[in-house]
Amino acid sequence: MQNEKLHAMRHTAAHVLAAAAQRLYPNAKFGVGPVIENGFYYDILFPEPITEADLRNLEKEMQKIIKEKHDMVREEMSIDDAISLFKNEKQDFKVDLLTDLKEKGTTKINPEEAQDIDIEKPDVASIYRTGDFVDLCRGPHLDNVGEIGAFKIWKLAGAYWRGNEENDQLQRIYGLVFETREELKNYQTMLEEAKKRDHRKLGAELDLFSFSDLVGPGLPLFSPRGAMVREKLTEFVWELMKPHGYTRVCIPHMAKCDLYKTSGHWDKFADDIFHVSSQKTDTQFVLKPMNCPHHTQIYASKMRSYRDLPLRYSEVTAVYRDENTGQLQGLSRVRSITQDDAHVFCRPDQVKEEALKMYDIVSRFYAAFNMPLEIHLSAHDPDKMDKYLGTEAIWEKAEGTLKEVLENIGKDYKVDIGEAAFYGPKIDFIATDAIGREWQLATIQIDFNLPERFELEYVDSDGKQQRPVMLHRAILGSVERFMGVLIEHYAGAFPMWLAPEQIRLATVSEDFAGYAKGLLEKLRLGGVRVELDDSSDKLGKKIRNAAMSKIPWTIVIGEKEVGGGDFKINVFGSEEDLSISQDKIIDSALKESKFPV
Repeated sequence: MQNEKLHAMRHTAAHVLAAAAQRLYPNAKFGVGPVIENGFYYDILFPEPITEADLRNLEKEMQKIIKEKHDMVREEMSIDDAISLFKNEKQDFKVDLLTDLKEKGTTKINPEEAQDIDIEKPDVASIYRTGDFVDLCRGPHLDNVGEIGAFKIWKLAGAYWRGNEENDQLQRIYGLVFETREELKNYQTMLEEAKKRDHRKLGAELDLFSFSDLVGPGLPLFSPRGAMVREKLTEFVWELMKPHGYTRVCIPHMAKCDLYKTSGHWDKFADDIFHVSSQKTDTQFVLKPMNCPHHTQIYASKMRSYRDLPLRYSEVTAVYRDENTGQLQGLSRVRSITQDDAHVFCRPDQVKEEALKMYDIVSRFYAAFNMPLEIHLSAHDPDKMDKYLGTEAIWEKAEGTLKEVLENIGKDYKVDIGEAAFYGPKIDFIATDAIGREWQLATIQIDFNLPERFELEYVDSDGKQQRPVMLHRAILGSVERFMGVLIEHYAGAFPMWLAPEQIRLATVSEDFAGYAKGLLEKLRLGGVRVELDDSSDKLGKKIRNAAMSKIPWTIVIGEKEVGGGDFKINVFGSEEDLSISQDKIIDSALKESKFPV
């Protein structure tokens, strides 16, 4: 996580970029320039679109401004005065933000963009001056631009204003900022490796998924190979869950609006919900943005006894979020999100045990991928209780319970104030991939609020009705996003158990095709995912084709093999071949194909 100095450094660098852009393009109009992981970006509408070649000039101008060592001068003024200021500056986008803040009390923009405006002070606007450049911003910043560390203008992209494709399209300039030149160089090296591993590129090359303009943006289509990877991932999670007593449920993909109004999601996520209309009824429906309210209704379908608890409901199902088109990115940000969701309804005295079982599943799952985990306790912000459901007492109780769970786990953890879900605190797990990037994926959440809002009950041993506690957990998180992470983690070379095609049979010539087809059938009957290349291509090309598809095993079928000799197996990523006898080939393949539990 960013330290405060580095955050201020990156925020200040965003202002310096805008100041440089104003010097070089006096008629440029400025959108927002937030801090993001490892740097910042700034959305700018230039008089004429700039190109990648122009970024170097912007970087040089930034260096000049930093050498001039301007102070970052903060001022506060009324919203009306700020609107007048930016109208005089002909900065229409700043006026747009301020007008929304004045009229609606909110900007209704994305959280990272909201760094530019202080919604906690709706009657006051704060601005910063960097030399001759003035910008709307809540801070914090460095005292002087000369304190900025190592930086680099990184890349150029497009972005619609406010994420709406009906608005102006601005150019988004990304920058990298680190405290030292060495840290910046190391990160740039990692970026080069990440570029090679880009899941969008590999997904197309390996025929895993695609997108269609006719289907719509943010709605991925998985080929048979991609669907196989998804299936094996969710099967693996299920194998880890079964010993802990989870059962499967199934819910529809839509619901009445009333369900989410009762749960509290309606007010919190109204702008992200897809609405469904019907010609048969006036009842308003939505595509489900999350599953937990549906699962509460399975619990509520009958009276429960304390002896029935815990109830552990599990489901792999899609939810739908109306994401801004400009934010959609491969499998990382989609509109159709498949969740490996589970909810546990239990007595208060069962919470710790159930949370520890969830931790067991999480830790074993990520160990299988050799992805170390960092643990965070995402707690509420007591100064902003309007963001959450429930009382301060309920939140303190829930967070106290999770702290006890973490103490039992016995591992170090960090506390992130203000990062809780709106209905309860959570334990978040940050996984590190093969090239050192961090991903927030798995989570365990405790929830006293939804049982209260839906009036869920069970009959206790004394005959009195009590509220159950609800635990939410995700292992993969989003199947789509996790697949994207995993493709890049393995650079597309999945381990044998997960690979959509585990073995490729390659014949030396057509003379050996009959034998190869017989072996193909035996392997398939044994449960191995295997394909045959008996084309007229040369053997070397067949082996190269298999390597291009990153097939774990390529078995050559020639005269020696037909004669009963050991199989020669080309193992992807290994310089040495395997040699396996004919009577052991199926058992060996199946052994390599087992889930890593």
